[in-house]
Amino acid sequence: MSRIPRRLRTMRAVRLGLRLAVPLAGVGLALGLPAVAYAGPGEAVYLVANELPVVIANLRAWVMGILAAIATLFLVLAGVYWTTAGGDPSQVEKAKLALRNALVGYGLAVLAPILLQVIQGIVGG
Repeated sequence: MSRIPRRLRTMRAVRLGLRLAVPLAGVGLALGLPAVAYAGPGEAVYLVANELPVVIANLRAWVMGILAAIATLFLVLAGVYWTTAGGDPSQVEKAKLALRNALVGYGLAVLAPILLQVIQGIVGG
């Protein structure tokens, strides 16, 4: 049974200490500095928040973009699978599945505004 040299154990202990100390220092700095910077007697700090319709419009744009990007990725994969199939039935099925997933993704991207409109109606925005 080989023993770990003392120098290697020390290096491991230092690395472990840094792995714990650096994130904790970052959290402490992030929590401590804003409180000191905004500390003023009698002054209130207000966070700026968008209205609900603005938040839902932003969410709609993000959801549509992400769904369209994922659907485009599946469409490209379907094309690659289909062109490299070479007559292999399993590869052709894999391409058809990727194509179907792309179509479902595009369908969800088209329906995202409708779904978010329903959510907006439910929460009363």
